Amino acid sequence: MDALFLQVLNGLDKGGAYALIALGLTLVFGTLGVVNFAHGALFMAGAFCAVTLEKVLTISTKVKDESITFFDAYKEVPILEAKFPVVGAFIVDFSVPFAILLAIPVMLFLGLLMERGLIRHFYKRPHADQILVTFGLAIIFQEIIRHYFGANPIPQSAPSMVSGSANIGALFGLGENVVYPWWRLIYLTFAAIVIASVFAFLQFTTFGMVVRAGMQDREMVGLLGIDIQRRFTIVFGMAAVVAGLAGVMYTPILPPDYHMGMDFLVLSFVVVVVGGMGSLGGAVLAGFLLGILQSFASMNEIKSIIPGIDQIIIYLVAVIVLLVRPRGLLGRKGVMEE
Repeated sequence: MDALFLQVLNGLDKGGAYALIALGLTLVFGTLGVVNFAHGALFMAGAFCAVTLEKVLTISTKVKDESITFFDAYKEVPILEAKFPVVGAFIVDFSVPFAILLAIPVMLFLGLLMERGLIRHFYKRPHADQILVTFGLAIIFQEIIRHYFGANPIPQSAPSMVSGSANIGALFGLGENVVYPWWRLIYLTFAAIVIASVFAFLQFTTFGMVVRAGMQDREMVGLLGIDIQRRFTIVFGMAAVVAGLAGVMYTPILPPDYHMGMDFLVLSFVVVVVGGMGSLGGAVLAGFLLGILQSFASMNEIKSIIPGIDQIIIYLVAVIVLLVRPRGLLGRKGVMEE
């Protein structure tokens, strides 16, 4: 039971990342009708916002090492920490959470720039054209990151106070040795908060109600005198922010590298298809469901029976779902059923 419980947590943690990226993909498809293959690159861009801030905050200077009294010795200390010992050390330690403040405006600007500069010219083009141009854009992002940050993964540290593991066994009445990393629990909580915020925004605000109406009948909303295009542009920016925040918070779990966007894009696109193209609830449900299935498939007991099942389980489920229910788990009737 302990092992099964940990696998469920692993699956929810991984599913949180899938759900956040798939949520943005579904928002863009549902509002604009665009298949955005550059969305994974936005996840990567968010991760490298955290990398950039960490590099800036840790620009160091030499200060005298007071622990050595026999001769003058110097050590490298971040300038911020040297100037403001307590506050500076706190900011450096919490560079990943503080990167959220950097990522929000950066990702919003990047999303709006993508939509206005490129995506809007492909609204009425076939999906094949949309996939080709956004895939090319993703490769450009990828090569820019590789040029400036290199090809190797860049580890990011969680804040020291949450770098250890939580004794969840005592909390849930399991074995005393059942522990789970604090940051993964924080990421799962963060994912749940972001997802709930997006749904609340779309459900309970006037802006969100207009967007949902536009997703159902864009032409009718336009005839009512509402500038639905401007609202959809904002939604694209919001989707970019969601993907970027997912990338920021995932950096202590998976060291960022230049191809992480492609890795998550393919999986998240499968999540969108399984959940149902254009279905926000389906994207979230499928994200967590496939995350849990992938987690269980990675257990040694399962892999000893079916070698390599952890690598194909998501695609296997996608094939089965599309054969039985082409529109996905919660997709609208008629979508992908022609």
